[in-house]
Amino acid sequence: MGRLCFLVGLLLASVAGARWSVDLEAGPVFTGYNDVRIPGDTGTLFSLKDDLGARAGFAYRARLSHTFGDRHWVSMLVAPLRLRYRGTFSRDVVFEDQEFGPWDEVVALYRFDSYRLTYRYGLVRAGRFRLDLGLTAKVRDAEIDLQYATVALPGATKTNVGFVPLVSFRADWRFGPCVGLVLDGDALAAPQGRAEDVLAALDVAFGDRVRARVGYRVLEGGSDVQEVYGFALLHYVVAGVTLWL
Repeated sequence: MGRLCFLVGLLLASVAGARWSVDLEAGPVFTGYNDVRIPGDTGTLFSLKDDLGARAGFAYRARLSHTFGDRHWVSMLVAPLRLRYRGTFSRDVVFEDQEFGPWDEVVALYRFDSYRLTYRYGLVRAGRFRLDLGLTAKVRDAEIDLQYATVALPGATKTNVGFVPLVSFRADWRFGPCVGLVLDGDALAAPQGRAEDVLAALDVAFGDRVRARVGYRVLEGGSDVQEVYGFALLHYVVAGVTLWL
């Protein structure tokens, strides 16, 4: 009973000394490549970008974080993404067992929503340099939808929900008390596929409660399995703000 009281007291003390923060980020998204073959073993390999034509999209994400002391950090992230493509195939394309003929205009939706729970530990605290390492539990909710734009023919949709464990990291170099560089991301590779979501940004502090940033984010990865083959490279130009509550 004494040990239980001690642990409860320690937990309450840590929560009382913890800080909550809200992080918001947004910016345009550009397709580097987006290659698809569904089913992965019998479908036609095609490029949403090159075969149909890419449109710049707009994405945002929101994160709620809880910091315990100087070294323990837990966060929940919501990062929805919608990209649209439009064009004509120059050949017959089989997607989700539905055949799309050439020369008829096709519109495509690429949806990739990400939900993540992350824990990081402050591994290095050396002057103006900090390094945090941890793990992320990611749930992806993805969809690719192809529909004819001008003719009354059936389209096709493929959805996929899956769990992905990732390694999480953050490196922070402070030039001074207000300005620094940040490298922040989640990444992991396996024989079936890979995933990388990495931000490089200039970070500026406005007092103790507000930090703003501008930078470049890259989202890359995919999977190569019997059900689905799909790999995408996306470039973000982002601006973000972190508010401590």
